[in-house]
Amino acid sequence: MELLAVPPLAEWRDTKATVHRFCQVVGKIRLASAVRRNHWWNVPFHVTGRGITTRPMGQSDGNPIFTIDFDFVSHRLVVTTVDGRAVSFTLYGQSVASFYNSTMEALAALDVRVDMTVPRPFDLPDSDRPFADDTEHAAYDPVAVTRYWQVLSQVNLLLEEFAADYSGKVSPVHHFWHTFDIACTRFSDRLIEQPPEADPVTREAYSHEVISSGFWFGDDAFPEPAFYSYTAPEPDGLDSEPLKPEAARWITQRDSHLAVLRHADARAEPDPRAAVLAFYDSAYQAGARRAGWDIARLSCPGGVTDPRLSTGR
Repeated sequence: MELLAVPPLAEWRDTKATVHRFCQVVGKIRLASAVRRNHWWNVPFHVTGRGITTRPMGQSDGNPIFTIDFDFVSHRLVVTTVDGRAVSFTLYGQSVASFYNSTMEALAALDVRVDMTVPRPFDLPDSDRPFADDTEHAAYDPVAVTRYWQVLSQVNLLLEEFAADYSGKVSPVHHFWHTFDIACTRFSDRLIEQPPEADPVTREAYSHEVISSGFWFGDDAFPEPAFYSYTAPEPDGLDSEPLKPEAARWITQRDSHLAVLRHADARAEPDPRAAVLAFYDSAYQAGARRAGWDIARLSCPGGVTDPRLSTGR
């Protein structure tokens, strides 16, 4: 498998910043309209054959069942209700403010009521500016956006393949509008008491011991697209564990250690697919060994838990 090229961050930084905020608008609608799930699994997006989706929401809050889809082939936002009604509008040529207004108008036209309690970005530099006032972010390069979705689709299947080898609690593969990455997370059954000063988002996300694996497109802290893995809480000595392939390394970020394989290094490997899967597995093995997980008991190679099939009987 040849990994698709990712545009350097500098080439689509402005577009990425705009689309990130578009996703936060829709993400906050999803947060307000979906049934709450453990570890915020109700909040992220999921990859589709044309873009990303919220999946169906509503009903429990009195709304009609509705779905919001980003179509990154036709570059439109599509809001659909279960009775077949739909409203859509183009993504390019929109500022965050006009996107926000168009999205709210589309929902109103379909009789969907949404109470977005904090209609501002979350954990971004302009988090104090309402979406409705953001006319600054308006860049949209459709070629870069289509490639972003194509790479998401490829990484999505790599993470699905990696997730299949674990029989314990594991999250869906999902795309976070908070950090604009795609990830899946393996859980142990060990409860973790967060410090009193931890915010509610963190407390729920990390209420159990986790090893998370994912991919991001680069940001100001690490301006390169890369595959990553971390263990939380981090066990002692994690960064001394070996990683595969040779190009992978541990970096320090926010007072903890992150396993990183640059996308460019993965593409340079003779078998990029095998290199990415080996990276995820080596980082998982490192975290699980150091944290004392029962690796053998939690393993299910090829997604098989049936003992007769797994032993070939």
